[in-house]
Amino acid sequence: MAEIVQQRIEDRIPELEQLERVGLFTKKEVKSIIKRVTALEYKLTRLIVNKEDFIAYIQYEINVLELIKKRRAHIHYQFKREEIEYPIIHRINSTFRRATNKWKDDVQLWLSHVAFCKKWATKGQISKVFSSMLAIHPDKPALWIMAAKSELEDRNSSESARHLFLRSLRFHPNNQKVYQEYFRMELLHSEKLRKQQKDLEKAEMDLGEYEFSPEILRGKLAEVVYRNATGQIKEAAFVISLLNIAAIFDFTKELQDTILQDLQTNYTEDSFTWDFMAKRELEAPGAGEELQTAKGRASDINRREERCCQVYEEGVKSLNSESMWTCYVAFCLERLKRKTNVQELKEKRQERLLGVLQRAHDSSLLKENYYKNWLQILLSSGDTEGAASVAMTATRRYSQSVSMWSLSLQTLIQLGSGDIGKHFQDALTNVNPKESLPLWQLQFQWSTDNQSPEETEAVFKRGLLSAVAAVAMETKESYLDWSYSTGGYKKARKTFTSLQENRPLSKAFFTRMIQIEKEQETPKMHNLRDCYERVLQEFGTTDDDLWLQYIQEELGPLGQPENCGKIHWRAMKFLEGESVERFTSKYTLLQTGHL
Repeated sequence: MAEIVQQRIEDRIPELEQLERVGLFTKKEVKSIIKRVTALEYKLTRLIVNKEDFIAYIQYEINVLELIKKRRAHIHYQFKREEIEYPIIHRINSTFRRATNKWKDDVQLWLSHVAFCKKWATKGQISKVFSSMLAIHPDKPALWIMAAKSELEDRNSSESARHLFLRSLRFHPNNQKVYQEYFRMELLHSEKLRKQQKDLEKAEMDLGEYEFSPEILRGKLAEVVYRNATGQIKEAAFVISLLNIAAIFDFTKELQDTILQDLQTNYTEDSFTWDFMAKRELEAPGAGEELQTAKGRASDINRREERCCQVYEEGVKSLNSESMWTCYVAFCLERLKRKTNVQELKEKRQERLLGVLQRAHDSSLLKENYYKNWLQILLSSGDTEGAASVAMTATRRYSQSVSMWSLSLQTLIQLGSGDIGKHFQDALTNVNPKESLPLWQLQFQWSTDNQSPEETEAVFKRGLLSAVAAVAMETKESYLDWSYSTGGYKKARKTFTSLQENRPLSKAFFTRMIQIEKEQETPKMHNLRDCYERVLQEFGTTDDDLWLQYIQEELGPLGQPENCGKIHWRAMKFLEGESVERFTSKYTLLQTGHL
């Protein structure tokens, strides 16, 4: 092992001598490099090596390269690169290869090698690295795309990029991203050739036998990719994504027309098609004179939106589905949210949206989340009767949805609607009990604000009977708070006493009672001790903070400090696992006055 390390150090001597000779490094710095490199080399020649050792070695070599680069710029010396940098770069590439051979599955290690090759102008190595990586990771489409882009951008080789995309499609014949990037690459290739032709024509150079293929210049290769892609993946959203890519290039009108024709012919059963075709109407040019005034511009925008709605209307007639109505509603909602100073346009947009929402609801195809928007619009426009009606119909449409019941009940409460109690009962009957906590919380708040104490207490008692632990615990906490706010300390104490043995129990229930006890003019220490003892019975094995709070209470003006030792002994006995260590460290801080 020592012989191997010594040989590698000796191999470095020519470059180190050059560094010292040309004044990039001092003699002392060269010795420091030798010392550091020797230690790193020994780590790499052990029987069991770590990936971190390879990374540390590579990073050190890159740091040396960076320092050389800065020193060169500082002293304006740009010679002897073959004797100084090239051996270091070669060594780093070799170390990367050793590392990736040992840890083949580490994609990040491969990509680090690629990044190094790109930065330090060893582009010839990039193809080799990608080739080795793809042989091991052919199942990762992103790596194929990255390799193809590298061939196109770093090596200016469209042919190699095309070859990689074709190989990747053998492994991923249905991957949309691969097709999209292949399609984009062919269009970029055509654009590059068109630019070359234009430059040559401008320079009036004789092309000789070399001619630019008119088909390639028009993007026919990209059209072949499009045909293959849509033959494999028959989705409107995918076709639209290819159309959007083609639209970036100014020479693809013929190709765009072809894609549009396919979209309208073969994908009319997909809501994405109708949504895309409708929104295209917004791009239609308006009349020049009309656009000079705000009212004229608003009128032009309204006409465009009407044309969009006409396409949507055709869509819902042809494809009466939830996704189609969702696209229509989303469009109308987005247009309503756009700011305008023309009141007439704003009213028209709102009227249009309300009409679409009503029709989608009548068809039982309105998505749940749009009922909230509907209610907000009706409430903001003062249509309380309409809002109440929508709130009730929404719960019939989504009778098992907690969020829908919660929204509708909040609306009915806001409107002051009668018989809210019955609506709460209906809600709790229909929804899954395990998800009902938000409805109980809302009912507690509503009953506290609107019902008599007897009726509110009855609501709390119903909540206590829930088989769902979260509901029962929340009920106890809310009941205790309500008792204190309405009946004072005596009622709170009575409620606490009646519920403290009634499981399930929460820590918050006990800590709230402790807080209530401490808020009294003359707190009773024996009541506080009762609360702490009871909560520690439930949570004393895991909650170290409770023990510390108990000790702090005894150290306070009402407590007896001599009890602290006994509480500490009990805490060490009851606490389990990491809680013991946390308690010990915090108790030490408390004793030293740092807590």
